[in-house]
Parts: sequence; C-alpha cells; structure tokens
Amino acid sequence: MLGSGILVVFCVCLLFFFIRLQRPKNFPPGPRPLPIFGNLFHFNIKNPLKDFEKLAEQYGNIYSLYIGTKPAVVLNGLKVIREALVTKSEDFSGRPQNIIKDLTEGKGVIMADYGLQWKEHRRFALMTLRNFGLGKQSMENRILGEIDHLIAKLKKYAGSSLYPQTLFHDATSNIIYLVLFGTRYDYGDETLKMYIQMFTENLKITGGTWAMIYDALPVVRSMSLPFKKAFDNYSAMKIMTANMINKHKTTRVSGEPRDFVDCYLDEFDKRGNDSTFSEEQLVAYILNLHVAGTDTTSNTLLTAILYLMVHPDIQKRCQNEIDQVMEGKSQATFEDRNNIPYTQAVIHECQRVANTVPSALHCTTRDTELMNYTIPKGTMIIPNLSSVLSEEGQWKFPHDFNPANFLNDQGQFEKPEAFLPFSAGPRVCLGEGLARMELFLFLVTLLHHFQFVWPEDAGEPDFTPVFGTTLTPKPYRMEVRLRQTVKEM
Repeated sequence: MLGSGILVVFCVCLLFFFIRLQRPKNFPPGPRPLPIFGNLFHFNIKNPLKDFEKLAEQYGNIYSLYIGTKPAVVLNGLKVIREALVTKSEDFSGRPQNIIKDLTEGKGVIMADYGLQWKEHRRFALMTLRNFGLGKQSMENRILGEIDHLIAKLKKYAGSSLYPQTLFHDATSNIIYLVLFGTRYDYGDETLKMYIQMFTENLKITGGTWAMIYDALPVVRSMSLPFKKAFDNYSAMKIMTANMINKHKTTRVSGEPRDFVDCYLDEFDKRGNDSTFSEEQLVAYILNLHVAGTDTTSNTLLTAILYLMVHPDIQKRCQNEIDQVMEGKSQATFEDRNNIPYTQAVIHECQRVANTVPSALHCTTRDTELMNYTIPKGTMIIPNLSSVLSEEGQWKFPHDFNPANFLNDQGQFEKPEAFLPFSAGPRVCLGEGLARMELFLFLVTLLHHFQFVWPEDAGEPDFTPVFGTTLTPKPYRMEVRLRQTVKEM
C-alpha cells in the first residue's frame, strides 16, 4: 500500500514537471528538457561552448534550453545578437537571477537590473573615468608607469623562463587600483595575491559545473557544496574592500577627489541617503570594476604572448614595425596605433582568438519578439559571443590565428563588424576604452623590449582554454630574451 502511494506521488510529480517544462507558445525550438534538470545533461560541463555550436547547427541561430525548470534562449551569429542587444536593447538588457546575481545581491553595475540604479551608476562610471583621463594623457601615464614596473621584473628573467600568469594579473590589477584608490601594490604582495586568488577562483566556480547545478536545482542551494566557496570568497572580498575604503577616507578631503573612490564618496555626500548611491553599493562597484578590469585584460595578454611565441614570424614582423615607430622615443603612445597597422591587426586577432568572455547573460525586461519568435518577460538570454568571433562569412580565416582578418587588401587595419569581444548595446563592457589602451601599450612596449620564445623543454603548446565565466589559457612558461635593439639603447 505504501509502495503504491509513493509511486502515485512520484508520477504526479513527474507529470507536474513535464507540464511546467512545456515551451511557451511560439517559443524558439530546442532539445527536449528532462524534468527537474532541464537540459543540464546536454552539455559537457567542462566546456559547453562546442555544445552551443552543435545545437545551433541542429536548431538554428536562435534556440531554447531549460536551466532546471527555467527557460533560456541562446543567440548565435552577428545578425541575431545585434537584433537583440542593439536594435531591441530595451527589451534584452535585463540580468537573470543566477549564482552571480545572488553573490552580488544585484548591487554594483554588472549584475544590477536594468533600471535607475544601473543607469545612474553606469553613467557615473563613464563620466568619472572620462574625467580622470580615460583615453587621455593621464590614463596613458598610469598604464605606462605600471609597464615600467613589469619591464623591470621581466628583465630579471632575461635568458630564462617563467610562468607569466600571476605577473600579468598583478600588473593589470595595479592599474585598476590606481584608478580606484590612486595606489599600487608590489608584485607578490599578500593582499594583492589573496584578492586575485579569490576572484579568479570565483570566476571558475560561477562559470562551471557547480554554478549550473546551483542555477538548475534551487533545492541544493542551502547545502554545503563547492559553490558555497564562491559566497565565502565574495564575503571576504567585501570585508577587504570596505576596509580599504575606510582607510582611504582617513586621507580624503571632501570636494578634492584624487581617484574614483573619492569621486563616488563626494557624489554620495551630495545626493544623500535617498539616492541609489551608498557605501554598500560602492563596495560592490569596486569589486565589479576590479574583476572586470583585471581578468579579461590579463587573460588576453596571456593569449597574445602564447600565440606570438608559437608564431615567431608574426612576432618578428610586429617588432620591425614597432621599432620604426619607436625610433628616437622612450615610450609608446596610444596614438602610435595609427602608424602600425599590422601590429594593430595582431592585437585585435589575439582578442578574437582569446574569446575571453564567450557569452553574456541577459534577461528580457518585457514580453518581446525576436526573429518571429515570442519571448516572455523574464526569460534568460545567452548571447553566444563565441559564435560571432568565429562566424563563417564574417571572417577571412574564422578558425585560424591570422592577422589578415583585420587587414584590407591594401594592408591597412580594418575592424570587421563582427568584432564583438566586449559585447554590444547598453550593456557593452564598461571598461572597453581602458582595456583597448592597456592591451596596445602593454604589447607594443613588451615586444619592443623583449623576444618571447616557447621553451624547448615545454612540450607542445596547448591552446585549449580553461572554461569559466572567462576563458583562461592553460598555465604555460615563456622564455624571455632581451632584444638587441634595446641592449644598444
């Protein structure tokens, strides 16, 4: 009797979940979901990007999935993604409820809902970064100053090899710290090391297996499973950041801002407690800007050095071009990019193949339509940016590392419309301008001073990235040689 009762309950539950997972009317097609788990088992949890491609081949450039019992729509290709993120940006600029939003409690700017808080904080960030010289001499000087520290460190390894991962993360972190707090840390500093370790770990967790399980199965969220580490890390980073702000306040003079934090505190004082500005928001804001401004740039630099070591002919051609534009100069400038088209093409090609942020999570803010499909309000939207960066018909060599993807028939630099490493629309990467300047100045200066060589005893290079919220090259060693042209200077 008891067994029959259990069977009935099980069948009712099964029926309930099947009913719940029925696709809305005129919803994009997709693989059939399982009760409770949705389409969780359709993906290789170590790296689902190839599975996104296979499903696009089967169902088209717009298809649906279920994350547990929640519907999601995946967008592939330039046409579909531009239609959603640019043409219908108001409809597709929300953020879904997921592990990252739960971590940040919707504060800051990256995962904030598309509303007043997000608009005011994004506007403030763009204005403040511009006022502090983004794209101008002052920001350039901050970056070049940090590059000097990096060069001094690398010179100690001339003639030998090292793992560059930590070094590049430290350097890009320091540039963000200079913008936020007007200060920097020595490479290897324990505070910097701890901060980077925690946010790097969180990027892997929030883009990995346990994040998918967390999002798909709400029942497990209170359990002591590996995703709990992300919440512990985030809590620790919040405390560290709040302490840094409090220390910064002791030397602050109201109305005389030295950096981003001072500007925010001045704005908070001016607006009062009835605004969207608060010190709790500032903590989340700093964490957003630090993570977004460090991990993506450092991973792109790591990818660039990896490919340049494997393609020494391309590295040499860049160096010849850089030597000409640097003749008689002690430092590169961002304006030099207009005079070195091949190097510009190489830098952009490194960004394309790095594919550092392979997808962005959005959410519909109201009932809408896309490509003749109906998408209800609150549906998770996954723009597969990887599909655009390697889309057939958009690139001359979509599946190869080739600077010709960014050169026209006359050998001049030309950026295709499908170059969307920073996404598009209102949610486009806040730090795009800073990242572009950093990548250019870092790579031009490093290539001017050093030759980077794949060590003979390092085996075959492995280009397979480590999957997470961002894609990271697998750890590798690089051999550093001081260039003859620099030795003679």
